Amino acid sequence: MTDPQVAILMLCLFILLVLLGFPIAFTLLAMGVGFGYYAYYQGGIETFGDLFSNNIFYLLNQNTYSVMENDTLVAIPLFLFMGYVVERANIVNRLFYSLQMAARNLPGSMAIAALITCAVFSTASGIVGAVVTLMGLLAFPAMATAGYDKKFASGVICAGGTLGILIPPSIMLIVYAAIAELSPLRLYAAAMFPGLLLAGLYIVYVIVRVMSQPSLAPKPRDEDVPPARKIYWDLMVSFVPLTALIGTVLGSILGGLATPAEAAAMGALGGLFLALLYRSLSWEKVKESVFLTAKATAMVCWLFIGSWTFASVFSYLGGHDVIEHWVLSFDLEPWQFLVLVQIIIFVLGWPLEWSEILIIFVPIFLPMLDNFGVNPYFFAMLVALNLQTSFLTPPMAMSAYYLKGVLKNQIELMDIFKGILPYLAIVIFSMVLLYQFPGIALWLPDYLFGVYVQ
Repeated sequence: MTDPQVAILMLCLFILLVLLGFPIAFTLLAMGVGFGYYAYYQGGIETFGDLFSNNIFYLLNQNTYSVMENDTLVAIPLFLFMGYVVERANIVNRLFYSLQMAARNLPGSMAIAALITCAVFSTASGIVGAVVTLMGLLAFPAMATAGYDKKFASGVICAGGTLGILIPPSIMLIVYAAIAELSPLRLYAAAMFPGLLLAGLYIVYVIVRVMSQPSLAPKPRDEDVPPARKIYWDLMVSFVPLTALIGTVLGSILGGLATPAEAAAMGALGGLFLALLYRSLSWEKVKESVFLTAKATAMVCWLFIGSWTFASVFSYLGGHDVIEHWVLSFDLEPWQFLVLVQIIIFVLGWPLEWSEILIIFVPIFLPMLDNFGVNPYFFAMLVALNLQTSFLTPPMAMSAYYLKGVLKNQIELMDIFKGILPYLAIVIFSMVLLYQFPGIALWLPDYLFGVYVQ
């Protein structure tokens, strides 16, 4: 076999092993070292020590240090810590209840409250599993008790929980910035309007759907509505502090006052202050937040080490060149290239999560952007929107499995799948809007930081 053929075999074998359930980070690492040993093999092994003289071990060592020294990635554990602390501050239940009462006159008020709560909390957390799980325990029983259709309610929670990987401060965008060597500040600015657009489209869909089918979401009974003064007070003490924290973090980043890592440190401190303010700060909760942060950060670091080693060997064997020549051989127009890439990413979202797609497959297409004259930040936003589908596309729609895990026998998995399909269509529609109007993503970063020149 030629080296490019070995590279394609390497890629296919990786997909097969992931589908079989092997851990992604260590699968990448093992395959990178195994195929890298073949790629860099010089022959002439005479002693036991010669077995370890292969350059793959030097590459692995260098990649490990590169990950640990990457300043961009410092923001990840700090944002994670902020999210875990906020999650344990008992804010979300107050936020959901107050928003539900404030939106009581709108069709599907409880669903709208759930979407806004998901958006706000997932923005502070950035952890899809945590948001969907917590809202499944909090919002779904409340909606079921109020007579909401279960498929409709499950779709709202699953779709709302995924917004955290798109709306800044998003951990996914930090990872993308490190992979594509883009400015995280510009990425955050570019993601603001697409994220708000998607959340707004979800809310519009809920209102229109409930107006056409009122039986999906009955209105709250008058006797369940507290006095207006209590509604406004609950809204002020639950919604304002958390949005102020998020706004401060984002404002300091987009205003150029702090780097993402510095703003994340402010957010982590602010999360502790909020927990103290709500009298939810305890040593046990802090210790648990630190443990979960360290666990998630270690996973991200091993993913980077494994993926960079895998990608380096794949490129050395000529795999990137094969795929690039294959795509360029079609002589595509820029729009055809974008459609092809987005279809590939969408299909990959069926069996894979966003992390595997982003770390392994997106770098294959990044070098081709110059050939087609595509703005890398515009491309990043198309990918970021598309990655929402990796949580919403059956059969591996992770949001559905997170929700099913906490609801158990309260709902069937197929009903959850049916509930999330309309939101999957909305994501695709938002991608079409973004393609037709690139200014949705590019206006704010160009306004804040100057027009991007390729």
